[in-house]
Amino acid sequence: MKWSNKNVLITGISGFVGSYLARHLLSLGANVFGLIRFRADGSISRNITDKNIDGSVTMIEGDLTNLSSIATAVDVSEPDYIFHLGAQSFVHRSFINPLETIEINTLGTANLLEAIRIKDIDPVVIFAGSSEEYGLVFSSERQYEMAKNKYGEIFPEPERIPELPIDEHNPLRPMSPYAVTKVHGEFLMREYYHTYGIKTITSRAFNHEGAGRGSMFVTSVITNQVMRIKYGAQESITIGNVNTFRDWSHVEDILNGYLILAEKGRHGGVYVQGSKRTNSVLSYILLSLELAGWNIKKIVSISGRIEVDNPTEPDNSEMFGVKFDKTKVDRMMLNEEIEFDIGDKGIVVHTDDGKIMVVFDEKRFRPSDVPILMSNTSKIEKLGFKVRHSLADIIRDQLNYYADPKNR
Repeated sequence: MKWSNKNVLITGISGFVGSYLARHLLSLGANVFGLIRFRADGSISRNITDKNIDGSVTMIEGDLTNLSSIATAVDVSEPDYIFHLGAQSFVHRSFINPLETIEINTLGTANLLEAIRIKDIDPVVIFAGSSEEYGLVFSSERQYEMAKNKYGEIFPEPERIPELPIDEHNPLRPMSPYAVTKVHGEFLMREYYHTYGIKTITSRAFNHEGAGRGSMFVTSVITNQVMRIKYGAQESITIGNVNTFRDWSHVEDILNGYLILAEKGRHGGVYVQGSKRTNSVLSYILLSLELAGWNIKKIVSISGRIEVDNPTEPDNSEMFGVKFDKTKVDRMMLNEEIEFDIGDKGIVVHTDDGKIMVVFDEKRFRPSDVPILMSNTSKIEKLGFKVRHSLADIIRDQLNYYADPKNR
């Protein structure tokens, strides 16, 4: 599809993904409009200035929680396409202030759809759903039994175990206020398609990362600390649960998926986007250290209970019916050979240049956590989607970003 002279409205344009998407659409010749919240000091979001798109995008002041301002944004932009990325997207914050998250994400999505309905316009609307909607996904019978003991009732009950890789038909078991709002937003999108004919498409994108990712997200927490150690600004890494597994994509892969959905996606449909991998938070730490210049020989829990030689050794063996890139320690954790807990206190990483401490911080553990995510992107691949970036590509981009002292 040719994007030249197409009017595109992006909610959340000042965010991590929105600013990347705006820059990419501008390069394709689109007329890009961005919804931004009022700033008392008149400053421009750093994401906008870093992407060098200030002045190229038509900024529209507004607030997702205010229907009038959304209606004005629709009038001004006359959009052919709307990418609804605006949200309170930090999962940890949603536990602390759930009402804020509900107001922005749920009411904000309803306001956008109402503005489209009232104005009787006909854009294609891409909704940024989330892999967090899946929540409690079971990778083994043991994990299922542990979840039943912890939560009492599992709903919906699994029809198969393991429930990996995850496709559009997996049950939704959201585990945070943020995830619940994304489920609600997705169902609003489908309802407005069925009832009012609005051309909505939902992307359930799995975690996407890159240079400039918000400092509160775990990949940035890790890579920032690694570079601070590299430059002597701190001595150890502080982290929460290292056992969780995520499907991390490069932000540019996900952006390409958004554009494919806008062009070819079925209206009213839902599409999974991801990398078709799953890797642990621990591997993200260890690979970040290696890519920053350390050669890792072994890891030992501070408690002395667990020791693994050559933990980052590459592994491409089949798991969950799929071959994917992971580390030796990933494989061991997925096979339930090892699991770190708060009683281990942390991990000592033995390198050829001394030891680096990874300290567990109980405050960084979530009240309820998503144990594992791994995507099956077969549906969107039929439209032309491809995974082009490795996990190492993502980590390198983030390390390079934090190599600049002003970003640390």
